Amino acid sequence: MQASIPNASIHPMPISAETLRLLGHASTATLTTQLFKRGLRNVFIQGVRRMSRAGSAMVGEAFTLRYIPAREDLDVVSVFENPEHPQRKAIETVPAGQVLIMDCRRDERAASGGSILISRLKVRGAAGIVTDGGLRDSVAISAMDFPVFGAGGSAPLNLAIHHAVDINVPIGCGGVAVFPGDVIVGDGEGVVVIPAHLAEELARDAAEQEVMEEFVTQEIAGGRPLPGTYPPNAETMARYRRWREERDKKPT
Repeated sequence: MQASIPNASIHPMPISAETLRLLGHASTATLTTQLFKRGLRNVFIQGVRRMSRAGSAMVGEAFTLRYIPAREDLDVVSVFENPEHPQRKAIETVPAGQVLIMDCRRDERAASGGSILISRLKVRGAAGIVTDGGLRDSVAISAMDFPVFGAGGSAPLNLAIHHAVDINVPIGCGGVAVFPGDVIVGDGEGVVVIPAHLAEELARDAAEQEVMEEFVTQEIAGGRPLPGTYPPNAETMARYRRWREERDKKPT
């Protein structure tokens, strides 16, 4: 009998709204740095870019969909008439505020969705969509005010290459392991996957790093050299603490 493997990403409570808010204000660069400090190096989804109109960051818990290679006797257009078809069911059941993230095996020869399905996700209140496969209707998607991340445009429908099999199971997307409930954050740089059990502490430390880097950027722009400034030495940290105190005194 095969032993079960515990899922470290399973968490008893939903991610708090404050944690999601803080993560949504941190760049993926900051978040990957924080994850690197904790020993996690493979967290940035490869080959995926924002395909919709630039806007606010995407942040939400992962709701997953897994594809395997298509088979001609099974993947015919009539399968979409069945509301239990995994792709269609995923669109209709992803909870509001969560990100639909799809495993297409990095195969962008066919679309894993298109503008109609994505419009339905938006109306249902999803936080965004991520796929390491292609998306059709890319011109329409580029005008959407909704976070859409994919490998690029691809006209053929998904049945040509992909067979949808599982919803809300562990997947791989762009070479990164994704477990249901992990936190997915996307910005202009790309998409990062945060294990759920690290989300709260990561959000706190990322917020502090963002403030520190705001100060360091000002220091560098003012002529300070890199040595002793980035990373900061004791003298720079003392200046930072004084700057932070003055900053915190100002009315918001």
